[in-house]
Amino acid sequence: MDRLWTPWRYHYVSTTGPKSSCIFCEKAASSDDRGNYIVLRAERNFLILNLYPYTTGHLMIVPYEHIATLGEAPQETLHEMMRLTARAEKALREVYQPDGLNIGMNVGESAGAGVAGHIHMHVLPRWTGDGSFMTTVSETRVLPETLETTYDRVKAALNG
Repeated sequence: MDRLWTPWRYHYVSTTGPKSSCIFCEKAASSDDRGNYIVLRAERNFLILNLYPYTTGHLMIVPYEHIATLGEAPQETLHEMMRLTARAEKALREVYQPDGLNIGMNVGESAGAGVAGHIHMHVLPRWTGDGSFMTTVSETRVLPETLETTYDRVKAALNG
């Protein structure tokens, strides 16, 4: 039997279940942007790397305000979220030269939101053929670079 060693996922698999606080609110309140993988702070939203990315470069645009639906969000927050989504698209195209991008949002737990009570926009690069047997057979992702490397590359593109 082959084994893949992924010790960085231990925290994720060992802390499942209901959470008493919001991970996005905690990260936004912290001043450790590098440690929390926050690549950009804007007035109403911030951009953060997904800790468990579908592909390398998987970003999320998250409002500072803890809101569960688009309907609850102030128009200014939504407008900035879309401007930041376009900025993230441009940066990811520059850094990774993907064939395409997935851009979207899952609102509510039944829709697949990992953090159901706090809306967030996903922006992730995609390449033709990037769905491998690992994903199909074992729901495993194989990423070619560490989150620290991704952080440095994306942060430079967003702020450069």
